[in-house]
Amino acid sequence: MDEETERLDALTQQAGRWLALSAAPAERHTTAVVAGPYDRVAWRDVYAQSAALRELSAQLLTRHAHAPDLLADVFLCAYQAAPRLRDRTVMAPSYLVHHQVVTALTQSPDFAALHRETAGDAYAAAMAVLAQASALRGLLERSREARERTGRADRARQEAEAAAAAVGEALRQAAEEADEQGEVPAPAATAVCRAAEAAREAEESARREDGAAAQAMAAAVPGIRSAARNAASAAAEAVRQEAALMRAWGVDAGETERMPFAERARLAERLRSGRLARWAELIGRFRQMAAGERARKVEHATGELVGVTLGDDLSRVIPSELAVLGVPELRAVFAARYAAGELMLYDSRGEQGTGKGAVIACVDTSHSMYAEGPGGVTREAWSKACALALLDQARHAGRDFVGILFSAADKLQVFRFPGDRPAPVSDVLDFAETFLGGGTDFQRPLGTAAKILEEEFDSASRARGDIVLITDDACEVSENWTRLWNEIKRRLDFRLFGIAIATPDTATASGSVLESLCDNLRTVDDLTDVHTTADLFRVI
Repeated sequence: MDEETERLDALTQQAGRWLALSAAPAERHTTAVVAGPYDRVAWRDVYAQSAALRELSAQLLTRHAHAPDLLADVFLCAYQAAPRLRDRTVMAPSYLVHHQVVTALTQSPDFAALHRETAGDAYAAAMAVLAQASALRGLLERSREARERTGRADRARQEAEAAAAAVGEALRQAAEEADEQGEVPAPAATAVCRAAEAAREAEESARREDGAAAQAMAAAVPGIRSAARNAASAAAEAVRQEAALMRAWGVDAGETERMPFAERARLAERLRSGRLARWAELIGRFRQMAAGERARKVEHATGELVGVTLGDDLSRVIPSELAVLGVPELRAVFAARYAAGELMLYDSRGEQGTGKGAVIACVDTSHSMYAEGPGGVTREAWSKACALALLDQARHAGRDFVGILFSAADKLQVFRFPGDRPAPVSDVLDFAETFLGGGTDFQRPLGTAAKILEEEFDSASRARGDIVLITDDACEVSENWTRLWNEIKRRLDFRLFGIAIATPDTATASGSVLESLCDNLRTVDDLTDVHTTADLFRVI
């Protein structure tokens, strides 16, 4: 037996190992997060709708060939209720850096806070991806060597598998050319030996590249973890700020989740860039304060007891009068005194109960409302925040809300929000952001408010509306207008609350126009204090 035949016999004994290497390799995944069909559809939909995501993907593709898969995984981590990562051993070697990035993100301290805001919300998850854009760019730059090394290792492994497949093919060819005694022609044996030598060299090269890739990956891991922490922190803060912005403007989570992606993106941009965007925190505090006052309010409280009076209000009858009902012979006496309105009742002094008609906020938008108070809060911001809290108050009670923006006599705009239907966010923003400018006139806005209450009374028989006048100025009203105002006020039984913002003492002094018009007038000098109007929300 010649030398080539001996080598062929030795190679044949190792054929099982070569054939195993040449067999079809197990599936290697290019995504680190296990995703079902619905999750993949959610990613495709949000990617198709978001120009910003597509632009980010294109930017990253210039330096990272697997950017689309990486962005999909970052999205799915945020979107899925319980994200599950694949084992590293089933990942394509070129995607191991990608796997490490996603692993580091999910293990970062801020990921749990981020996930609470984004789970199940495709828009919020997409926003989390965009918020991490800068960190992802830096992370991919810092892991470039590791990515290049794992890429080389992947190519070397593919070459080793191809070489092993060549060995298998050479062995098959040699077996076909062997004679009846099993002797293989020398050329076929030589081909097998050459293929085996190439396979050994390819396998050794693959092992070297695997070792170098492992070292590069180990060196890159600390940087990846640090960058991932920063990315998760930035995303959590961005998502938290937008959620707080939505809540401040009265947009609940259920409403935003039902919005189409593009509409929600436009709304978020409008909230961030609108005239009152910087006062979202103030608006939120007003709404929270009003909600707290609603929770504390007792609708039918009698107020402070100050003595005993006569009347027929059975809810205030004193115990000794009720005791009479226990004596059958005296029940007729009780009935007669009730009919005559002569029962002894607790007399109380307290705030009048809430109204039933519309809540109307007349908000001054004259030039002087641009003025800033403590903390840089403008008079306009304070008044609009208060008005939006009144809108919440009216909706909670099922009452209509009307916002009247006014300045000079020829400048007035009315916004209506019926109590029996949701208030469109766009309309609320239009009301909050509109500013008319000019001087100050009370007669037209108050006359308009009274007319609205009169129409409501005529059409729905609802009386006892509430008007809130928010202004930083004073102006004169005519005697004839005042007479008509008092007549309609008595007929419709509405109340006028006045809030004077940083006005001179003379504007709110006894006998002033504001003092004579308003049933309840208060002054506000500290525009950072939302609690100066807390009692207003207890009685409206």
